[in-house]
Amino acid sequence: MEEYDPEIFTLTDEEGVEREFELMDIMEENGTVYYALVPYQDDPDAMLEEDTELVILKVGEENGEEFLATIDDDDEYERIGNIFIDRISRMLEEELDDEEEAD
Repeated sequence: MEEYDPEIFTLTDEEGVEREFELMDIMEENGTVYYALVPYQDDPDAMLEEDTELVILKVGEENGEEFLATIDDDDEYERIGNIFIDRISRMLEEELDDEEEAD
């Protein structure tokens, strides 16, 4: 059995509250890099059991420093969100298929 080792990001919201998020996927679309994250759960099975919000951020750059920024354009957010949902769904289906084949 593979050990689960998620990539965790600590993000600070506009009110200064820090929350941990788990990276689900990264993709580049039209020269912009996007991250799909979900709130971090200690138990990976808990994430599957709950309705989990998908947070989509894009990489910005200022003074040579990269940062993650919200997507202000609703059309862009919806388009990128749908791509991530499809990609993550396929990834999870493949993992389930692999587990069934291993059993």
